Amino acid sequence: MALSYKARKRWSLVILVIGLPIYIILAVGIVALFERPPILVELGIYVGLGFLWIMPFKKVFIGVGKPDPDADPRSYPHDPAGKYGLDDDS
Repeated sequence: MALSYKARKRWSLVILVIGLPIYIILAVGIVALFERPPILVELGIYVGLGFLWIMPFKKVFIGVGKPDPDADPRSYPHDPAGKYGLDDDS
């Protein structure tokens, strides 16, 4: 079942505000359990973990920054490019 645009937008906010800080704390805690590796290896671990967290949530974040595809273009509150014809007097 595909999530609606509004549901994806809400879930992406929850993931970023609540889930990401929890993931960062867990990742740092787990890495701290082991002996500290050389700095480049540690950097590689953190970069790898930084990409790993997004993989399960990739579909939630796709298209969230774009306008709602199901909404009427004339109801958009701000259209700086005039893409939807709001600058016309008609």
